[in-house]
Amino acid sequence: MKSSCLKIFSTFLAFLVLFSTLSFTVESHYCGDFLVNTSFTGHATNCGMKMSQKTATNQKSCCTDVIIKTKGQDELHQLPFQQIDFEKAQFLPIFLFSYEVLFHDNPPKEQIYKQAPPTNIPINYQILYQSFLI
Repeated sequence: MKSSCLKIFSTFLAFLVLFSTLSFTVESHYCGDFLVNTSFTGHATNCGMKMSQKTATNQKSCCTDVIIKTKGQDELHQLPFQQIDFEKAQFLPIFLFSYEVLFHDNPPKEQIYKQAPPTNIPINYQILYQSFLI
């Protein structure tokens, strides 16, 4: 139980660090109001119309490119040992002790039965007195 919880927790923390530092870009190409192509890895291919060409009446092109960038965390700071103050030094052992107590197996308590087992009688009184119910 303890090792499986520890593996799950460490895997969760590894994914948390991975996704907090991950950056990605989504590029979409629209022709008018219609989505033509979306790319998560590179440049989105266009629809074939020239975007930079303007007509004689100075109308804008109908094609647009939408780029969504999500930037992750660039630097991960590790706290040097010298910067740990007294409050953090007190909190850490208390937290570890209380976390460790959660995974200790408690020994089973003594079970008390409502009906006591029959007593051990060394002499069989029915045979001794020859009294049988018939």
